[in-house]
Amino acid sequence: MASRFIRFYELMRRDYFTLDVRGIDWVEEGGSPATPTVVIDFEGPADELEARLTGADGELLAAGQTDVALRLQGDVNDEETIGVVSVTNRVTGDFVLELNEEAGDVLRFIRAARTYGKRSDSDERYRVIIRIDGEELTTYGKSTFLVYDREGSLLRQHSLIPSGVEL
Repeated sequence: MASRFIRFYELMRRDYFTLDVRGIDWVEEGGSPATPTVVIDFEGPADELEARLTGADGELLAAGQTDVALRLQGDVNDEETIGVVSVTNRVTGDFVLELNEEAGDVLRFIRAARTYGKRSDSDERYRVIIRIDGEELTTYGKSTFLVYDREGSLLRQHSLIPSGVEL
C-alpha cells in the first residue's frame, strides 16, 4: 500500500495540474446564468492519468463514478487558507488527481454552482473538464462538491449537496 501511495505522488505531482474556472462571474455581476465549469489541465505522464481515469471495464470513468471534494488545510474563514481539490474514483476510493488551490476561490465556485442549480432546471450544477496538455480527455456534469475541514469532517453548509441526497 505504501509503495502505491508513493508511486501516485511521484507520477501525479500536484504541480503537474493547473485549474481554470469559467462561468461564475455572472453570479456577482447579475448576468445570464452559465454553467460553472472547472478546467483541470495535466502536464505530466499522460498514460498515468488516463489509467487512473479508466474503470475496470477499460472505459473512462463516467461522472457518476467520480467524486469531487475540497479538503481545507486551514480555517474556512481565513482568506489565506489553501485547500486540496481532489477527484476520486467512487468505486475504488482511489485518488484520480489532487491539486492545491486557494480555498476562497473554490468556495466561490461552489456558491456559483449552488446559485446555478437554483436558477436552472438541470440536475447538473457544474462541469469538470479534464485535459492533458490542452487536449480534452473527459467532461463530467456534476451536482455534488463536498467540502471537508482539515480533520476530515464534512462541512455541509459549504458543500454542494443536492436536496434529497443523504450522506
